[in-house]
Amino acid sequence: MKNEKPFKPGSGFGMLALTFLILLGGIAGIAISRNPLFGILFLVFLFMLPGFFVVQPNQSRVLIFFGEYRGTVKKNGFFWVNPFYSKKKISLRAHNFDSERVKVNDKLGNPILISVILVWQVEETYKAAFEVNDYTHFVRVQTDAAVRKLANTYAYDNFEDESEITLRSGMEEVNHDLEEELSERLAIAGI
Repeated sequence: MKNEKPFKPGSGFGMLALTFLILLGGIAGIAISRNPLFGILFLVFLFMLPGFFVVQPNQSRVLIFFGEYRGTVKKNGFFWVNPFYSKKKISLRAHNFDSERVKVNDKLGNPILISVILVWQVEETYKAAFEVNDYTHFVRVQTDAAVRKLANTYAYDNFEDESEITLRSGMEEVNHDLEEELSERLAIAGI
């Protein structure tokens, strides 16, 4: 299993100036000398354009070169890389997931309705991009599975034994157990 590696791309501003110089050179060459070979400079200009990209705050770009992972750009700014790199955007922002109420059975077999509000964010972009098919859908499915497992571990309420942890009375312990379960499940996706 690979891990995320940082990538330091070149500044986009220097390449932007060079790209426009190539465009102007092609236009001037065609206009002054009437030689259509200067049209090649226009093709070079078009070839260089896909290499430009912007990384906004709390965003990243995963760079792939013909199927090979080259690195992740997390630094904010305007950059240029080889135009053959494909650039996959992955948000590093915190996300909220408010699950639907799910009908499950508690430890004693009683049916209950349960839901969860989860705050999550991507920490390892390589895993989010390549270890799972769709990391946002993965979070939803794994959260649902963890909530179902947790509900089967505890009784909703127990009036006979006050010392037993229940879903209703032991919120701190239950939340801690859910957090551990989710961290374990979502680690495969770098979340």
